[in-house]
Amino acid sequence: MDAAPEREAAPRPWRTALGSRFAALRQPNFRLFWTGHAVSVVGTWMQNVALFWLVYRLTDSPFLLGLLGVALFLPVSVLSLVGGVVADRADRRALVRTTQALHLAQAAVLGGWVWFGEPTPEGVLALAFAQGCINAFDFPGRQSFISELVPPSDLPNAIALNSMAFNGARLVGPAIGGLVLSAFGEVPCFLLNAVSYLPMLWNLRRIRLPARPPAEHEPVLRTLGEGMHYAFTTPRLRNLLILLGLVGTLGFQYVVLLPVYAGKILQSGPRGYGLLMAAAGVGSLTAFVRLTSTLDRPAMRRSLLVGLLALGGGLIAFSFSRVYLLSLAFSLFVGMGMILYSATTNMMIQTAVKDEFRGRVMSLFTLMLVGTSPVGSFVMGWLADRFGAPNATRIAGVTCILGAVWVVHRLRVLAREELAAAESETTSVLNAS
Repeated sequence: MDAAPEREAAPRPWRTALGSRFAALRQPNFRLFWTGHAVSVVGTWMQNVALFWLVYRLTDSPFLLGLLGVALFLPVSVLSLVGGVVADRADRRALVRTTQALHLAQAAVLGGWVWFGEPTPEGVLALAFAQGCINAFDFPGRQSFISELVPPSDLPNAIALNSMAFNGARLVGPAIGGLVLSAFGEVPCFLLNAVSYLPMLWNLRRIRLPARPPAEHEPVLRTLGEGMHYAFTTPRLRNLLILLGLVGTLGFQYVVLLPVYAGKILQSGPRGYGLLMAAAGVGSLTAFVRLTSTLDRPAMRRSLLVGLLALGGGLIAFSFSRVYLLSLAFSLFVGMGMILYSATTNMMIQTAVKDEFRGRVMSLFTLMLVGTSPVGSFVMGWLADRFGAPNATRIAGVTCILGAVWVVHRLRVLAREELAAAESETTSVLNAS
């Protein structure tokens, strides 16, 4: 008797759903980039934890914590637009490889200085400024490079996975950094960050891409002007960028005050400081469930609104808490809202932009997301120094809530416009028939 033919096992629903959430990782080039990036950003977050604690240990000054934020992000404000021009002209893989190598060198110098001698606050700020200069070219280079690693259909998922790697590192990096910091001091955090760039550098060598046609080398200012004109005359891009700039200026800067909360308000020390940052990382990972599902444009708009409301409400609640466990919970909520909002903005921009302008538009995204931090960090440090960290945090939360109110207004306007367009199309069809 013949054996019954084997039946092909039907795919299980959970496996299909899980596979769709990681669809971009099926692309070998993106998989290499993503794994290297995931390791390097863990080291970056470890360094950031140690860097802010080092400045606070050396100075005991909330104002200088704000000034550290200025040193880290002012170069992004000044140079990121030039970085976008470079990303549109150069080989993006070579650009990312160069910036990652420079990050490795900066972390090694910082770790060596703290190891062999007591650094000065001025010297630490100078090295932080160097890190910011590298980021001004690294951020737009990495963001625009993703589009070369996946087909257009997988681009939103690749952006979400890239955001997940970055924010998963916000969970792992600060937690490890806080433990290492409390046990061994700042030096291992800096040196481990230097080592974390090696997998990314190795994986970039293994990525195989077709050669890009050389870009025309017009004057930098003309090329930059063309990109800005395109971005700010395209209503969809302009609205997203302006809102991101407003929220990024204050809403994202509460992190510069976390050492004050951990050191004085909650009295939880360096380990508690690391865990507060890690809690925000846990919250950001919860946003991943939403971000990696299939999102049409109305769903992206809703994610934008929910993210802003969660971020603003979480900041206000965090500012009132004096119980460490409650502060951890509110920090988780803040992390979820921050990433849900910023990653959705990234998706909406990258799926709308023309490829020839991608590097320059992503440099504007970088400017609004990160480059607004010098002003925001300085203002948050000044407000905290004069009125206290809780009041400064409340102002940041109210800024986000006001942004959400504006989004609600814009959604209503868009709904009316889309309804009018649909009615006009229906009338045209009826008249034609």
